[in-house]
Amino acid sequence: MKFLDQAKIYIKSGAGGNGCVSFRREKFIEYGGPDGGDGGCGGDVIVEAVQNLNTLIDFRYQQHFKAERGIGGAGRNMTGRDGHDCVIKVPVGTQVLDADQQTVLADMTTPGQRTVLLRGGNGGWGNARFKSSTNQAPRHANPGEPAKEAEVWLRLKLIADVGLVGLPNAGKSTFLAAVTRARPKIGDYPFTTLHPNLGVAQIDGDEYVIADIPGLIEGAHEGHGLGDRFLGHVERTAVLLHLVDGTQDDPAQAYRIVRTELEAYGGGLADKREIIVLNKIDALFPELVEEQKKLVEAEAGRSVYTVSGAAGLNLSDILRLLNRFVQEDRAENGNAPRAALDTGVRRYERGPMPPLPDRQDEFDEDEGDWYTSLDENGEWSP
Repeated sequence: MKFLDQAKIYIKSGAGGNGCVSFRREKFIEYGGPDGGDGGCGGDVIVEAVQNLNTLIDFRYQQHFKAERGIGGAGRNMTGRDGHDCVIKVPVGTQVLDADQQTVLADMTTPGQRTVLLRGGNGGWGNARFKSSTNQAPRHANPGEPAKEAEVWLRLKLIADVGLVGLPNAGKSTFLAAVTRARPKIGDYPFTTLHPNLGVAQIDGDEYVIADIPGLIEGAHEGHGLGDRFLGHVERTAVLLHLVDGTQDDPAQAYRIVRTELEAYGGGLADKREIIVLNKIDALFPELVEEQKKLVEAEAGRSVYTVSGAAGLNLSDILRLLNRFVQEDRAENGNAPRAALDTGVRRYERGPMPPLPDRQDEFDEDEGDWYTSLDENGEWSP
């Protein structure tokens, strides 16, 4: 399935139905009077976040969305039916932007969340509404309120817990394939990854989502390479995993380039928690690994970890470290896990976080598995 994270659509609400001009005419009734009914209200344009979508590819084939107009009123004081709403279903994490692509109209972060983008027009009054003691036979009615239309942009920002950043060929896709069941395309050339990939990592009975985005190069904020348009997918993460290629001649410069692009992009990425990892240590001698590590530590001013995604070295230690940051963020922000998506990706929504059990006491020796979820009775079950 093709990944699409940005789309432009045209929306139009329903116009209100016209009021009716009618008079009651029945046998043996001398003074019938006006009985024109009101028109129905037009339908609204509503955007709804759903769980079973993870791309905006549907909006490549349909860009126009229009709600139904209200039905006009009729005689005998019959009010017209309201027009049906137009519900646009988008993936969780989608932002609705104005035509300027700057003003955020809605941020769909919770499954089932609904936001009205355009209100339908009100129905016009029938002539029965205008009857009075001085005007007992009004011969006019109001037209329905006209429809509203607009052009909006949809931009998908994936909801993940960990974001992978680094230069092209830093080993991000290899790391994702090593720690999750995701199978991104892996090649020995830059920009193998052309769109974000998601994977679910599991460690010590917990699981969290890792997002791999295409690599950054110097000047990405000015449009060089693939630019920085994919950085929006890691804005919602709890922690960034910065991978540095240990086989480069100057790993400190590689780290500096990516940090400069994060700061130029904004969005709070420069202030987000970051774990720096020197990758591809299986291709280096131990003495060179320590030398390269010290160069990056001197540039970053913090500790640097070493892994090898291809050889599987030190991956569990990094996953546990990431899990600690993710759990702290969930406890702080009240993010509790919800049911896995149809795509196999687990995402999270805001809500009270259940207390974590004592893992030493919750191990089932017969089943050989940890209790990882609460059942309807509040008990932990596999």
